[in-house]
Amino acid sequence: QVDLVESGGGLAQAGGSLRLSCAASGYTFSQLAMGWFRRAPGKERECVAAISWSGMTTEYGSFVKGRFTISRDNDENVMYLQMDNLKPEDTAVYFCAADHRSIMVTPPSDDYVYWGQGIQVTVTS
Repeated sequence: QVDLVESGGGLAQAGGSLRLSCAASGYTFSQLAMGWFRRAPGKERECVAAISWSGMTTEYGSFVKGRFTISRDNDENVMYLQMDNLKPEDTAVYFCAADHRSIMVTPPSDDYVYWGQGIQVTVTS
């Protein structure tokens, strides 16, 4: 069982930044494909970004357009999402996800086994 705990969410102004963290336990972190998702009010869950075991390969949802950066620290068992130039439409609950079956889960797939509880991000104009 992999446990995932998100942190770092909250309130930000448009144009501002937030950094989300996802701490993982219960499995060898360096052998987990990881990803970030979000669900905005009234919308379906969508993939924000994904990262491979090593962190060498990353992919993003088309809406990110260079504003977000996914990364991971395999020594600390933590994944990050640096969000810059935030927009009100980025308001959503953000989830981290993990999968032990593959090196990477290519967006927009949500075929992950493990999910965090989610954390609220609210961006005001």
